[in-house]
Amino acid sequence: MAILDIVTFPEPSLKKASVPVESIDDELKTFIEDMGETMFHDAGVGLAAPQVGINRRVIVYDPHAGEEQTDPENKTFTPLINPEILSKSKETFISESEGCLSVVDYRSDVRRHSSVTVRAMNIDGETIEFDAQGLMSVIMQHEIDHLDGILFIDRISTLKRAMYTKKRLKQLKNKK
Repeated sequence: MAILDIVTFPEPSLKKASVPVESIDDELKTFIEDMGETMFHDAGVGLAAPQVGINRRVIVYDPHAGEEQTDPENKTFTPLINPEILSKSKETFISESEGCLSVVDYRSDVRRHSSVTVRAMNIDGETIEFDAQGLMSVIMQHEIDHLDGILFIDRISTLKRAMYTKKRLKQLKNKK
């Protein structure tokens, strides 16, 4: 397994829609393992393929996000292939201080649906469907947004987004 490089804003590929996975082979399974390792290495609760520079419809997430881990060495992740949101609750809430591995040094409140129904394939190619509430709903919406070329900063006010963009571009300029 390998730790993959996280692509960060304003990388243009983060704004591109991802293509569906056509087949599940050993190469994809290795890539998914690397994504899981990368997610935990960078202390994330979810990771989408575009965040590591691959515009394919694959995400991984920590099914125990938000729970206290008794054994930090026993980390597990769940991969979803070609995930899609089938339905969203009318009820929404503010996801407080949402962050992203691809949006460096920034967190913001984001309005999200309280629950979503998701359909995807698992690693064995079986179609699965499930409901996600609360934090898991946020993770599903956030990661599937990545697959559609949407960052969480696209869901905040224009002013906040402009301020972050200006700050980020200044950071990148100062690195050179």
